[in-house]
Amino acid sequence: MDESQYRGVIDSMRPHKRLGQSFLVKRYVAVAEADYCRGKRVIELGPGLGILTEELCKVARHVTSIEIDRNIYAFLVSNVMHENCTIINSDFFSMKDYRRADMMASNVPYNLSSRTLMWLVERRMPAVLCLQKEFVDRMTAKAGTGNYSKLSVFCSLQFDVERVMKVPADSFYPTPKVDSAVVVLKPKKFRINKEEMRIITLMMEHKNKKVRNAIEDSSRYLGIRKDDARKRADGIAHHSDRVTKLEPKVLVQVAREMLKSLE
Repeated sequence: MDESQYRGVIDSMRPHKRLGQSFLVKRYVAVAEADYCRGKRVIELGPGLGILTEELCKVARHVTSIEIDRNIYAFLVSNVMHENCTIINSDFFSMKDYRRADMMASNVPYNLSSRTLMWLVERRMPAVLCLQKEFVDRMTAKAGTGNYSKLSVFCSLQFDVERVMKVPADSFYPTPKVDSAVVVLKPKKFRINKEEMRIITLMMEHKNKKVRNAIEDSSRYLGIRKDDARKRADGIAHHSDRVTKLEPKVLVQVAREMLKSLE
């Protein structure tokens, strides 16, 4: 099918805003994404009308596509026919059998971006993803820049992130209000536990303040008094530096020192 035919099919399906359904209609984007999956066993979240699925099947060892919408699933079963492709009608995040996938490929619904990253971290799985550009900007932001956030810290610690290409909004239909971007994620061996990330999150909520002030302002969530929080923070390295200026691994060091002081 060409782009106009895809648009007609989409209109007939009445996309659900609740599911973040906006479908890729520009094939060149799928071709670029699939190129990173050559010879891999790929799992695909939300295949839409199968443009990416088809390109993956041309180069991948096997493709498992998970689609939650029954109508779209029925369309895929009838229109995407490849021996190396399995299409499953299910909620991606409730599945337990992922057929030993090597890599994820997905044009991720914007409302599932953070959840998808967590899924990848838990499985240490590489991925090629198309995400909202603003989300990618925050993922890749460096210390000291305006977009630097807890997402930037988390992604820097967990992945090597390669920005592949910008994807204009009109590459999808219905057309979203924002552009997207394709990224390749390669998991790192570095581990951070939930308590360390909680401390970093608290500090990043006051990222323009000095470390001691950010910890003091987070005292209620640490279960201690403000004066106690400040006293403990003063014993930590980098306590007089602004949170936003600290590199991710330095923030981990600060978080670990703070947790040790709370023992």
